[in-house]
Amino acid sequence: MKKIISTTTLLILIMDPLGNLPIFIAILKNINSKRRRLILIREMLVALFIMVIFLFSGENILKLLNLKTETVSIAGGIILFFIAIKMIFPDKKKNNNTKLPQEEPFLVPLAIPLVAGPSVLATLMLLSHQNPQTINSLFLSLLISWIVTLIILLMSEIFLNFFGEKFINVLEKLMGLILIMMSTQMCLDGMKIWLKN
Repeated sequence: MKKIISTTTLLILIMDPLGNLPIFIAILKNINSKRRRLILIREMLVALFIMVIFLFSGENILKLLNLKTETVSIAGGIILFFIAIKMIFPDKKKNNNTKLPQEEPFLVPLAIPLVAGPSVLATLMLLSHQNPQTINSLFLSLLISWIVTLIILLMSEIFLNFFGEKFINVLEKLMGLILIMMSTQMCLDGMKIWLKN
């Protein structure tokens, strides 16, 4: 039981739902309320599916594709960097358009890398490699941490209604700056591991 609690806490901290909350709000702010919830649940289910795959066979998948853990980190960093640039310098034409955007996020960036990011996937692979005999307990921990993250992110609409669109726009630019730093760090971490090997 203690192992499950400690692993769940670890995964929640790595998933960082509170840190991701402003990013989710910013990305989904122009989508209507009902659709926003459906997208959020869909993306979270995709993220859960990917995390479960990496928990049970992530190491084998990377070996099969001849990929290393640092590759996942660098790729995630590059994706986050481009997302951050769009958040800081939004398209003015899109902002002037009163219609809801035709394109909605799918897989990137909400499911990957914001929820099922390189650090979460690497942690799951590491935990399953170190504790193959307790894989069911690890799965339970993953499921609990995913549910907690989902509940927190579903509260994003309350934050949007409470703070208003202007505050969200400012928050979007601020999160863009933070994302640039995060993406740079992810790339650097991946490059450090690659250089050591």
